[in-house]
Amino acid sequence: MTIEVKVPQLPESIADATVSTWHKKEGDTVSRDENLVDLETDKVMLEVPSPIDGVIKQIVKPAGTTVKAQEVLVIIEPGSGAKTETPKEAKDEKKASAEEKPAEKSATPPPSPQASNKEQDNQPTSGPSARRAAAEHEIDLAQVKGTGKGGRITKENVLSTLGSTPMGNEEMLSSSDRPEKRVPMSRMRARIAERLLEVTQTTAMLTTFNEVNMAEVMAIRSRYKEKFEKKYKVRLGFMSFFVRAVVEALKRSPIVNASIDGNDVVYHGYYDIGVAVSTERGLVVPVLRNADKMSMAEIEAKIGEAAEKARAGKLTLEEMQGGTFTITNGGVFGSLMATPLLNAPQCGILGMHKIEDRPVVEHGQIVIRPMMYVALSYDHRLIDGKESVTFLVSIKEMLEDPTRMVLEI
Repeated sequence: MTIEVKVPQLPESIADATVSTWHKKEGDTVSRDENLVDLETDKVMLEVPSPIDGVIKQIVKPAGTTVKAQEVLVIIEPGSGAKTETPKEAKDEKKASAEEKPAEKSATPPPSPQASNKEQDNQPTSGPSARRAAAEHEIDLAQVKGTGKGGRITKENVLSTLGSTPMGNEEMLSSSDRPEKRVPMSRMRARIAERLLEVTQTTAMLTTFNEVNMAEVMAIRSRYKEKFEKKYKVRLGFMSFFVRAVVEALKRSPIVNASIDGNDVVYHGYYDIGVAVSTERGLVVPVLRNADKMSMAEIEAKIGEAAEKARAGKLTLEEMQGGTFTITNGGVFGSLMATPLLNAPQCGILGMHKIEDRPVVEHGQIVIRPMMYVALSYDHRLIDGKESVTFLVSIKEMLEDPTRMVLEI
């Protein structure tokens, strides 16, 4: 009796998904709980495990297909996949063998199952990002040469074949001396584009800037990073300082932690801080729940854990919903100044940027200090200029004198 593996129940607000990458093909054996296929939604990547040990009999929904909850993805034949001979089949096979011609008897025997398995084990492996890229561009990984450790196929190896590999859904648009191609957006990129366009059209977004002298934060980090890591088993980064500073500033300016719902203003009595993480599939924003109750070590650990899950495509929808304020760091990519876009329905987002030595005036003297431009984008329908500037100045003051965050003054 065959088993139908169906699309699992999709997260709330997600109507359908796209079959991204099949990790098995028809005829392959599978083990219970082994991942069969990745399903891509607008926000997260879902894995579909095998419910039993068996053999893939039929893949019903190939890569690129749009599916809904409870649709059949694949049909599995239960068992180990090894064929069991009946006495009659064994007798017939023996008789056929006796009637073989001499030439046929001397033919090279087929490889043993052990040899086949060994050959399969020696084939180069590929990471999740490589498999997703191959699925998006409909590239056969067997035709890709891996340059990673042990011949592992990387995403770069897959993308490097685009110029010489048939593009599937991609359309070549020009001559060989001026190449162009048309590539469909991934579901996640299309959703990001939709949300960002919606923000610009439905909010009165404005941005205010300031600059922060990071000397004190850098000195504390340099002084205590080894002890911090030894005690808490996590690195002391800059983000935990900014999360703490944002929480304290939100306590003083609660309107920045609010959101608009129709004609109502919703004041949030909690501080769920989203931290933007860049992944190969796009920007995602995992949320630190109740950040005001977290220690510096807990903040750093949660950010590190969320970043790993985001880059592996393991974040759930619940881990990205419900934030009240967002922090994004373009400085890790070298950005000196930029205007971050709101993460609706939130009314505020803080943009961090590159730390750069610049001349500043202190006590009438020109000195060199490690400075960072910070940007607060806000919805002007709810937040006035005075409130936005006050909020940003509070962050600046706490980062330039971190003792204030400890004493909450």
